[in-house]
Amino acid sequence: EEFRQRLIHALYGLVIALVLCMVLGNYILAFLQRPYVRVMVAAGKEPDLTVLSAAGGILIYFRVTLYTALVLSGPWILYQFWRFIAVGLYPNERRYVHSAVPFSAALFISGALFFVFVVCGQMLTFFFAFNGWIGVKAMITLENHIKFMTNMMLVFGVGFQTPLVVFVLGKIGLVSLEKFRHYRRHVILCILVFSALCTSPSPVDQFLLAIPMWLLYELGIFLVWWFVERKRLREDDDEEWD
Repeated sequence: EEFRQRLIHALYGLVIALVLCMVLGNYILAFLQRPYVRVMVAAGKEPDLTVLSAAGGILIYFRVTLYTALVLSGPWILYQFWRFIAVGLYPNERRYVHSAVPFSAALFISGALFFVFVVCGQMLTFFFAFNGWIGVKAMITLENHIKFMTNMMLVFGVGFQTPLVVFVLGKIGLVSLEKFRHYRRHVILCILVFSALCTSPSPVDQFLLAIPMWLLYELGIFLVWWFVERKRLREDDDEEWD
């Protein structure tokens, strides 16, 4: 019964977000098209995006509004899920989840916006320049562009979870601060591989994802030192004095 109530509440939040996104769908589409428009205008070209069928526009419109509604209602849906499982957790575990969920949402949004405002223009500029160098013209559809934008926003949003993962692993004691520092080079290599697999072959956007992830990894190490290691050292000192 509790699960059913939480599921109904989560669906209410999704429906409200979906209605709001359908009303603001034009603004959402314009936001996703902005990097492409800026690059094309800077190159002196018409920023035209086509659809391949008469119903293509409405299908893309509903798809984008649904994706956006899922993102907007995500914290509410996670909150309902959290309320369902919270009764089975210890108080300290509830405190960790309470802190981690907003931090995770903020990191995801930061990663997605970082791609839109910083990385996307660089990627599109490289693609168009390379196409011109080999003498081909790209016929980009609205569907392909939206799919490209949403996929890459997801990749950067996930990549920006790095400090949270590092902090949680350090907080629960699964990985020590010394190991985080010792395996730094291995982690950087894994970050480069992740960036190469999840972005285009262009080294520009690969490094535009890898460098922030590395910096966020260092931020995670700092958080482990500040909130975990310092506390442990103080407790050890107190025990020695006792």
